[in-house]
Amino acid sequence: MELNENARIDTSQVQDRRGSGGGGGGLGIPIPIPIGGGRGGIVGIIIAVLVALVGGGFGLNAMTGDEQGDNTALEQRCAAPDALKQLDCRNTLYVNSIQAYWRTALPQALGEQYRPTRTVFFSQAVNTACGAADSGVGPFYCPADSLVYIDLSFYQVLAQQLGASGEFAQPYVLAHEYGHHVQNLLGTNEQVRRQQQRDPGNANALSVRLELQADCYAGAWARNATGTADSSGQKIFKSITERDIAEAIDTAEAIGDDAISKRANRPINPDEFTHGSSADRKRWFNRGYETGDPASCDTFSGAA
Repeated sequence: MELNENARIDTSQVQDRRGSGGGGGGLGIPIPIPIGGGRGGIVGIIIAVLVALVGGGFGLNAMTGDEQGDNTALEQRCAAPDALKQLDCRNTLYVNSIQAYWRTALPQALGEQYRPTRTVFFSQAVNTACGAADSGVGPFYCPADSLVYIDLSFYQVLAQQLGASGEFAQPYVLAHEYGHHVQNLLGTNEQVRRQQQRDPGNANALSVRLELQADCYAGAWARNATGTADSSGQKIFKSITERDIAEAIDTAEAIGDDAISKRANRPINPDEFTHGSSADRKRWFNRGYETGDPASCDTFSGAA
């Protein structure tokens, strides 16, 4: 993967709330799969989010995520000649690419106008319309405020404890979260939540289908990412290689429900899956990547 050093990094697509303290309070729920030491283990906390919050929140009482952040330092850093050496600037550019893709792809492929949203960079804690989250939660999308949230230190855990160390793991994670935003715009999130309420015994299976669709959407973006451009027409990526795609697939496999169960030394029970097996996550990412068409990502018809 090679980013274009001439591409403009649009920091307006990000809210930088790092250092703001974020409102604290933690998630207020038990961690279902504790791994490691302290607080149930940070991987356990991340797993909790992967299992629940990414798909639409923990059902916590709504809170007002009215913090705006301060992008001043980010803007200065991302305007510097060495901007692409900075983790936050690279991730901002990934966000730019993902949203540039959906502005065209969503109306063309799925008949809905794309409405841009922001990614919130936070540390330690953050308030959202889905509730308060602490620094262990990893990336998530909150449908209630239509924002993507990420503590960038998640990538260290992803590499060191979940075994997904490739650079392309980062845009894959963001593309997956923006897949949830697309689902929100299409009404898919709400349809699934209503179905889960009507048929609670099938809630996990429905969650799996939602997550696999977000993986497929991420794959569709990856196929088309080299065609995305900044506001002046500069390409954002110079190249994306098969090795990069393999890194995305490795990440999808690393956070499959069966892989998570193995790390936790728990029995593998497909009835408890909420995100899909490693094989399923790989298969649906590949479906999106091979077709390059988000219309091919119908995980709700037939077998997931």
